[in-house]
Amino acid sequence: MSPAPQVGIWKVATVVSAHAETPSGRTLELDVPDWGGNVAGQHVDVRLTAPDGYQAVRSYSLASSGPQPRIQLAVDKLPDGEVSPYLVDDVQVGDQVEVRGPLGGWFVWRPEQMDKVQLIAGGSGVVPLMAMLRSRTASANMSPFRLLYSVRTPDDAFFRTELATPSPGVEVTWAYTRQAPPDWPRPAGRISPGDLAALTFPPSEMPAVFICGPTGFVEAVADALVAMGHDPARVKTERFGGK
Repeated sequence: MSPAPQVGIWKVATVVSAHAETPSGRTLELDVPDWGGNVAGQHVDVRLTAPDGYQAVRSYSLASSGPQPRIQLAVDKLPDGEVSPYLVDDVQVGDQVEVRGPLGGWFVWRPEQMDKVQLIAGGSGVVPLMAMLRSRTASANMSPFRLLYSVRTPDDAFFRTELATPSPGVEVTWAYTRQAPPDWPRPAGRISPGDLAALTFPPSEMPAVFICGPTGFVEAVADALVAMGHDPARVKTERFGGK
C-alpha cells in the first residue's frame, strides 16, 4: 500500500517541459518527488519566492491525474497577476517552484464512477476537465462523456489538438463567444439556455455535471441547468478569479 500523500507539505518541483497553448496560455510539466498521485479535478498551490523573500501563492488546477510523479499545469496569463505572468512568460525548463497538494476532494471524477458525465468549460476552465477526460481514457472507463467548451476564438482554446480527436464515447462541442471559424454552424456568442438544452445531456439522463471557468460564466451556466431540471446536487462547479 502506498503512503498517503502529504498534502500540506511544500515540495520543490522542477520544470521538465513547457510549451505555449494559446497566445496567453502555457502548459508546464513538473517533476515532483514523492508526489503520491492525485485524482482528476484536484488542484495545487504554487508558491514563488522573490530574492527579497517576498512570496506569492496561487492555486492552479491539474490537467493530469494518477500515481505518476509528474504533474501538468496549464496556466492562462493575467496581465496584473503576480504568479501567472512568470509561469507563462519567464519560467524555463530546469527552473524550480514550490507546490503543495493535491488539494480538493469534491470537484473530482474517479474511474469507478459509471454515470454519464457532462463537462462544461469556459476558457482555461477546461484544465481540470481535461484531467477527467484523460483519466477516463487511461482507466478504460466507457461512461459517455460530453464536453461543451466555450472560448473566445479558436486560438484561445487549450488542448485543441487533443480535443480534436476525442476517445470513443466522448463528444466535444465548441462554442465561440467572439469569433467563430468560417462557416461554423453556431454564430459567435455566449452560451445560452437554448445551447445548453441542445448541446448537453438532458436532466432525464441524470448526468454528473462539472462546470469550470470564470465566476460569471459558471454561475450563469449552473443556474440555467438547474432551471432546466438538473438536480443541484449533481451539478458541481469550480470557478476562478485573479491569479
